[in-house]
Amino acid sequence: MDLSAIYRYPIKSARGHSLEAAVIDRFGVSGDRRWMLIDSAGLFYSQRRLPQMALLEVASIVGGLRLSFGGESIQLEIPGAQQNEVSATVWEHTMLARCADDRVNTWLSECLGEDLRLVFFPQDANRPVDADYLPDAQQEQHVGFADGFPLLIITQASLDDLNTRLPAPVPMDRFRPNLVIRGAQPYAEDSWRQLRVGSTTLAIVKPCSRCAIPAINQQTAEQDPDINRVLAGYRRQDGVIYFGMNAVVTAGEDFAVGDVVEVLE
Repeated sequence: MDLSAIYRYPIKSARGHSLEAAVIDRFGVSGDRRWMLIDSAGLFYSQRRLPQMALLEVASIVGGLRLSFGGESIQLEIPGAQQNEVSATVWEHTMLARCADDRVNTWLSECLGEDLRLVFFPQDANRPVDADYLPDAQQEQHVGFADGFPLLIITQASLDDLNTRLPAPVPMDRFRPNLVIRGAQPYAEDSWRQLRVGSTTLAIVKPCSRCAIPAINQQTAEQDPDINRVLAGYRRQDGVIYFGMNAVVTAGEDFAVGDVVEVLE
């Protein structure tokens, strides 16, 4: 098996991009979901709430981001310690985050048709993952603005199997993984507990429960009713659809496309 793709999503639920190699920091893939859109009450936006976020393109540039939407673009810098901090809530966690400047927030609000603020998760912030899912010997792990864990792993074979069941095949971007593994059997990831990817070791901690986002075409923001209906027919347990596995890094500093993948447990 090998690592066939790496994806990063700088803004939670906006469009991601592929990488040939990635450095790992305390939140997973460096730069992954360190930004998030919130409303005036501090509650997070995702494509569940605002499907048009799929059309917000994000490029990482030196010191910040370049955002593009509908043919328009804007650049912004990572907010420093002098920037205003606001309360931001993602699921059950509320934390202080640094707010982008008014120019950027106005642009995003006009593009997406909601009253939005873009916030940044500082390097020294702390949001622990649910320790109940970690191996007993594993030290505390942290995550940025991702739903619950730093990494999402899917095998290419699992998507290929799903596509044999759908009226029309869908690309991997429907599931927004960080790491795609080639050469496994379909759904082999369900039983993995520990992986080595190149020189980096991962603990596989929890099946990924799926919401409405896989039903959203990431190129058009249109809804596709088939995918969740088909998944529910064979990937639902106790009323929840699962596809892919959440993971944390236990040792190592980087990944690269082509890295050999070995199941350790």
